[in-house]
Amino acid sequence: MDSGIITILLPLALAIIMVGLGLELTPRDFSRVGKHPKAVLIALFCQLVLLVGIAFVICKVLALPPLLAVGLMLLAASPGGSTANLFSYLFKGDIALNISLTAINSVIAAFTLPLIVNFSIQYFMNDGQQISLQFSKILQVFSIIIVPVCMGMLIRHFAPHLTEKLNKPLRIFAVLFLILIIVGAIIKESHQIMSYITQVGLATVIFCICSLMIGYFVPRLLGINSAQARACAFEIGIHNSTLAMTIALTVMANSAVAMPAAIYSIFMYVFAAIFGTLLNRFSRDDVSSRTTSPT
Repeated sequence: MDSGIITILLPLALAIIMVGLGLELTPRDFSRVGKHPKAVLIALFCQLVLLVGIAFVICKVLALPPLLAVGLMLLAASPGGSTANLFSYLFKGDIALNISLTAINSVIAAFTLPLIVNFSIQYFMNDGQQISLQFSKILQVFSIIIVPVCMGMLIRHFAPHLTEKLNKPLRIFAVLFLILIIVGAIIKESHQIMSYITQVGLATVIFCICSLMIGYFVPRLLGINSAQARACAFEIGIHNSTLAMTIALTVMANSAVAMPAAIYSIFMYVFAAIFGTLLNRFSRDDVSSRTTSPT
């Protein structure tokens, strides 16, 4: 990718997408957390502790090269994507909980993402010499996440009619931009892409499956109802890979670090659709067996 595109257009495009995310949020989405604190806390624990730990284990067990290990940890630290709400709608999740989780995740990630990435740089890289995430870059990450989201929320509050007009175009733009950034990252690393797929493809598949399963089954085991567990699964399983790739390409200035998120994006929606379909099928089978069983 041209350096001007990377340093100017990518952050600008991501900011537009994050404004679109903010258009879907209101202060009520944050206050709603008080109504379902258990579900929110379990989802955050799964995402910030369990998944980050699993990503670390995957990096170690599969002996990922340092840059790809940092990239997988960056992906694990990224919050849920806005498309999680769409998957919740399609597969009978609690959409209100999804929106609340997106709101909380967007704020928390501005603080936790730099911490997790800096830890992974220090652990996997040789003295962190090749890439770094110093304080000025941490502020850059914060501004990439928080400022546009707040702008979107302000637009929604003060110009609701404009919000209705912007929602659909921004969703389309987000999908097109994700495709563009994946293609761009792959072209940038085209001479090594097959090597990257071989090295990190299995890791991203395992991580994707673990994200969805942990997001659903841990809440269920802890007494959360099925609709809320589905919301947690899609919020945790559909990472904001656009954010991860943009941070890798701009803030960290390293296209190799973007590869795990790029490859993850290829699998993410497919696995989420299969997972949601299986949940719907098993829930119908369960209802059918209960209604046909003898009394």
